Amino acid sequence: MLYREEMTKPDGRSLTLYGNTPVRLVGPAPSPNREPLQANPHLRWHPLRGEWVAYASYRQGRTFMPPPEYNPLAPTRDPENPTELPQGEYQVAVFDNRFPSLSPAAHDPPPAGVKTAPARGKCEVVVFTKDPSASLAGLPLNHIELLMEVWGDRVALLGGDHCIKYVLPFENKGVEVGVTLHHPHGQIYAYPFVPPVPARMQAEELAHYREKGRPLLEELIEGEAASGERILYLGEHAVSFVPPCARYPYEVWVAPRRAVTGFDKLDPAVRADLARALKTTLLKYDGLWQRPFPYLMAWYGAPTDGHEHPECHLHAEFYPPYRSSDRLKYLAGTELAAGMFANDALPEEKARELRNVEVTL
Repeated sequence: MLYREEMTKPDGRSLTLYGNTPVRLVGPAPSPNREPLQANPHLRWHPLRGEWVAYASYRQGRTFMPPPEYNPLAPTRDPENPTELPQGEYQVAVFDNRFPSLSPAAHDPPPAGVKTAPARGKCEVVVFTKDPSASLAGLPLNHIELLMEVWGDRVALLGGDHCIKYVLPFENKGVEVGVTLHHPHGQIYAYPFVPPVPARMQAEELAHYREKGRPLLEELIEGEAASGERILYLGEHAVSFVPPCARYPYEVWVAPRRAVTGFDKLDPAVRADLARALKTTLLKYDGLWQRPFPYLMAWYGAPTDGHEHPECHLHAEFYPPYRSSDRLKYLAGTELAAGMFANDALPEEKARELRNVEVTL
């Protein structure tokens, strides 16, 4: 059972605490800053790319790599120097980002010579655990299952707003991908439109579903399971594999074997196996490199536009960086300028390296 406790911070931001057991608090909801949030991001239309770009210059003032004693994501120890989290009994915390790229209160965008709009939406921080020395890979399986329930709860709550069309949970891990706080955490963006990447993904899924009558990714997973060559984890309900079309060396996809549209549609058995697939992937990454492995993990599900989307298949995609000196990829000319990825490592080779890493759950 998922327990949650909702609170309001002194600056007006929301805080929600989650646990597998009833949440118990010590003290009120804290905040490092008591001033009300003044965020007012806006969107500008890119006429040549046909997509929105968000602007929030105040984000330059966000916290960057503080020393451990000033960790804003750790529970508050000194009421005179509050962090974002209270003391108490809970396992996962979610709160409004103080430096959001999207805000429900966004208004009156400035003139810019192109079409503009308020950047209305929501940006949340998800603190995976109170332990600053932990990592997603090191969390117990039941804690990862809880986190998946939290993701499902947030997607349902945020997507319930008729203004929100897509909700994306993700995690940046490592300074190589721009992390500004080491405490294990991720983010959730709730967009007023379906962003370009999931929009293109959904268009392909929908075309395949209309032609074949079944989800595209489900069919791909079936073929990967039969081949086994690129499989990292194959359970009764979930799978982890290097896709045959990987754009990054060590790119991995994690998914239920049968299509579900979102975390809130997972039954307990599927969620438990999906947690095993996710943890296996993370442990293989760290085991291969013998150190914490940097990545972007993004979870794609169905749009929250009020329509049924049987074509959509919940899954995570891991994008590790790359460069020739340390085998981590950074985007260059053809990727950034043309949008065509050039991968100098075969997916089968990288799958073999990861498959050879022994892990213990």
